[in-house]
Amino acid sequence: MSAVRAARIAAAAAVPGEPALAGCLAAGVRPPGWVTAGAEALVIGVLLLEAGVLYALRRRTGSWREAARAVVPEPVRRLLLHELRACASLGRWVARRPHGVRPGDLAAAYTGPQTAMVYGLLFVSLIETVGLALLIPWPALDRVVLVLDVYGVLLVLALHAACVTRPHVVRPDGTLRIRYGALFDLTVPPDAVASARVDRRYPEGRLVSLSDDGVLDLIVGSQTTVTLELNRPLDFRRPLGARARARTVRFHADDPRALVTALRQPAAQAAPGPT
Repeated sequence: MSAVRAARIAAAAAVPGEPALAGCLAAGVRPPGWVTAGAEALVIGVLLLEAGVLYALRRRTGSWREAARAVVPEPVRRLLLHELRACASLGRWVARRPHGVRPGDLAAAYTGPQTAMVYGLLFVSLIETVGLALLIPWPALDRVVLVLDVYGVLLVLALHAACVTRPHVVRPDGTLRIRYGALFDLTVPPDAVASARVDRRYPEGRLVSLSDDGVLDLIVGSQTTVTLELNRPLDFRRPLGARARARTVRFHADDPRALVTALRQPAAQAAPGPT
């Protein structure tokens, strides 16, 4: 087996980690701390393998871009980009600078159903970190576990920060941007919206679920609160890069009435008055 093939297989094996963690957070499921640490240890190992093979290919081809395309599958590149954006969101969160929100826009938060769970997970992870530091008798292993635990805590916090700093956005012209952190981003132009309504549902499935009849559910805390009927199908990209098409979009907003009202205002202003 060639080194490139081994690197691609290892990268593909590590792909499900990040979206699985994000899906657990969105669904309100608290994974054990050792699961988070183990997933991140796998990711770090894969990154070290990728770096070695990437450097060797760079020397052979003379191009970092070509080497990256040969070694790193697109899903892994997208996950790495998601994680970098999530980490950058920590700075935005501290500075209170939301991403992609301009003057006149309505920013609609959606983190309500997952906030308490995230802080509970962080508390348990910190307790576990302290407990393992006291229980592991080998200094070298203790340092490795400490680094992984701290990184896991920061990653969970970064994923939540990405959701806080990347809210849904309604532009003054009625354009809607539906997001979930750095993992999902769909722009809906105003002329594609047939109707929008407050509609609380409790669907089952992953963070991003698409039915056979084109209904897209973006689920946070096992619920959605807004249903968007489209007058034409819209293309979107899943977190790992796969393309799909939706005819109806259901997503969560903490204040769904404000979001629906903001969507309806441009249409009401554009409607001709009585003659």
